[in-house]
Amino acid sequence: MMAGFDFQELISAFIVLFAVLDIIGAIPIILDLKQKGRSVNALKATLIALALLLGFFFAGDMMLKLFQVDIASFAIAGSVVLFLMALEMILDIEIFKNTGPIQEATLVPLVFPLLAGAGSFTTLLSLRAEYASINIILALLLNMGWVYIVLKMTDRIERILGKGGIYVVRKFFGIILLAIAARLFTANATSLIEQFQMIK
Repeated sequence: MMAGFDFQELISAFIVLFAVLDIIGAIPIILDLKQKGRSVNALKATLIALALLLGFFFAGDMMLKLFQVDIASFAIAGSVVLFLMALEMILDIEIFKNTGPIQEATLVPLVFPLLAGAGSFTTLLSLRAEYASINIILALLLNMGWVYIVLKMTDRIERILGKGGIYVVRKFFGIILLAIAARLFTANATSLIEQFQMIK
């Protein structure tokens, strides 16, 4: 795997993270929070989520080694999480329930689990199995810039897209996420099978 910058890898990683973070799909949730009087600080939410995601991106390897899990195995686990998230988006069902006790909207549920949750954590480490770190980090920074813009312009974006537009965007990225999950699973399952055959 090349360690340098690759535009195609950057775009691929950007699309994967864009679909997983799904900030457009989260607009109805954000608007609902605002209507309930729970304030959302766009800059604070973006910076905290970025710090958590970068922290997990760099320290995730150590955590995996601690539990004796390799990246290919984690990528397969990540592909299952992505698959379930895609089903949520396509079928309008709730698989990952947020039942936490904290009532502060910027941190919960916006930063965790909407932005920096199980899906985005597993995705970052899953991407490391395929792409150079620099491309993933740049893709993450671009996505967090986009997240900040969307959070600042939530009301305007809802007016532009309308409820129907948001619904269509969510479905579209749900299908993309499903395809990504399938590719991630097959690529890393093949890698694991080859490793087992070499051991034999």
